[in-house]
Amino acid sequence: MRNTPDGLLRSEATRQRATFLELFLDLVFVFALTRISARLIADFTDGQRGVYAGLGQALLLFLALWAIWSVTVWSTSWLDPDAPIVQTVIIMTLVGAMTMAVAVPNGFGARAALFAITLVTLQIGRVVFFYLAGHGRPDPQQSIRILFWFGLSAPLWVVGGLVHDGTARGALWTLAVLIDYTGLFLGWPTPRLGAQRLGVQMIAAEHLAERYQQFLLIALGEAIFVIGLAFSGSGFHTDQTGGFVLALASTVLLWRIYFHVAGGILGTAVDRSRNPARLATEMAFAHMVMIAGIVLTGVGFELFITEPLGHLPAAWLIAILGGPALFLAGRSALEYQVFARVSRSRLAGLLTLGLLVPVAVHLDPLTAGAAAAVVLLGVAGADARRSRRHPPETPTPPF
Repeated sequence: MRNTPDGLLRSEATRQRATFLELFLDLVFVFALTRISARLIADFTDGQRGVYAGLGQALLLFLALWAIWSVTVWSTSWLDPDAPIVQTVIIMTLVGAMTMAVAVPNGFGARAALFAITLVTLQIGRVVFFYLAGHGRPDPQQSIRILFWFGLSAPLWVVGGLVHDGTARGALWTLAVLIDYTGLFLGWPTPRLGAQRLGVQMIAAEHLAERYQQFLLIALGEAIFVIGLAFSGSGFHTDQTGGFVLALASTVLLWRIYFHVAGGILGTAVDRSRNPARLATEMAFAHMVMIAGIVLTGVGFELFITEPLGHLPAAWLIAILGGPALFLAGRSALEYQVFARVSRSRLAGLLTLGLLVPVAVHLDPLTAGAAAAVVLLGVAGADARRSRRHPPETPTPPF
């Protein structure tokens, strides 16, 4: 990175580690993930919304929150997080994200308007504040690009929050999410200005990598919270204790699979990439999938801890087997982004989880959870064997 005169962009001397204020912001997203998990657990158990409708609604709420966190992380990996303007924006984000998190349990009901209006105000307000407080620095054209795309999705979010029909709200918010993520992925292409991803000028690779790793640990921490809450409220019977131990072991395996090589060298991969802004963007999507998988897996933990030997509704397999599969899919994408290849063990794990579905419908929840854990153990074991046979790998990003 180069030194810059305006005092907003990072310089060589700027520390690469996350600041305490950024870590403070992450606490809000811990709470947000717990609210999303609680929604999903209710959808799988009480059936008031229906499992599939509940999954779709929770996904839209999660994607809105993830977009806010991702843009914040890219900004602080490009701008100096110690600059007063940047710190003010982080605090604005903290307040807005907390408000949205509080609205999550009724985010498709009585608090839909609160969720949507807060989202729009936060997304547009941050850009406007950066532009005004920074006197157009550091890149006024980027502000115009982002505002152009937020201007396309904002009416859909607000109208969707105000309508009383759930189906219409779902359709409007789905379109809004597609617009927001298309802009994020493509770099907000705008007439006459073209496209430019955040951080294309410079990016603090170590900082960005650490922030992705920290958020994934947050998701694992949320899963541990679900495990502890489910078991502490149970009768501590033998079968429930078995579910508790199995869930903890599965969480350790998720941690091991993520951090085995690729998850631990993200900063080096970004540094070695020919297009670090693109790699950073695609890593965000890979982590989004993994974190969604961990949240869904945590819901599965709740199900087989509280009802270990009861009847297994087929829909529960979405969490018990689908959560680990979603995690492995995201981890496979990350491996490709770092090494330009995907291990056969991950593909075999995904295939095995898919083949287990017709068998698992005849099992009890605890046995189905054990089957998923065995698959994760197989993937982690294959990683360990590969490490013993081959020297440490050097990142070779495909772009």
